[in-house]
Amino acid sequence: MAEEKKMSLSEETARKWLHERGVEVQDIADLVYFLQEKYHPDLQMKDCIENVERVLSKREVQNAILTGIQLDIMAEKKLMEEPLQSIIEVDEGLYGVDEVLAFSIVNVYGSIGFTNYGYIDKLKPGILKDLNDKSSGKCHTFLDDIVGAVAAAASSRLAHRAQNTE
Repeated sequence: MAEEKKMSLSEETARKWLHERGVEVQDIADLVYFLQEKYHPDLQMKDCIENVERVLSKREVQNAILTGIQLDIMAEKKLMEEPLQSIIEVDEGLYGVDEVLAFSIVNVYGSIGFTNYGYIDKLKPGILKDLNDKSSGKCHTFLDDIVGAVAAAASSRLAHRAQNTE
């Protein structure tokens, strides 16, 4: 029987915080499926989940998740100085730092991640639509981009693996 890998505190915390903010691995896997189904006719959800799990196991991804969620929470609690408080709280369109943080995740699996990320960020399907709902009272300025980036990276990972098997 294979020995189960012990999760680091960073990974454990990143996964816990995602869950506490209403994001599950399945939600991200649904986005991966959305991005890849037209390119892989035999795509299985288990493959999408596996690729999300692998992306979440990367230290740089965990760091981006922890940083982004912490900034969102601080904005919710109004713990930031102006003008940053208002900028993050309303998710100002020209802010862009949330996307820059997401790019650190997208970069993990190559340039195809950028196109996947841009596409999914524009359409905002699935959980991304929920995270962008400002009426919830929650601030997800960073989280929506992080979730989209994890999905884009997992989608890129899946595409690279599929290409290598052809």
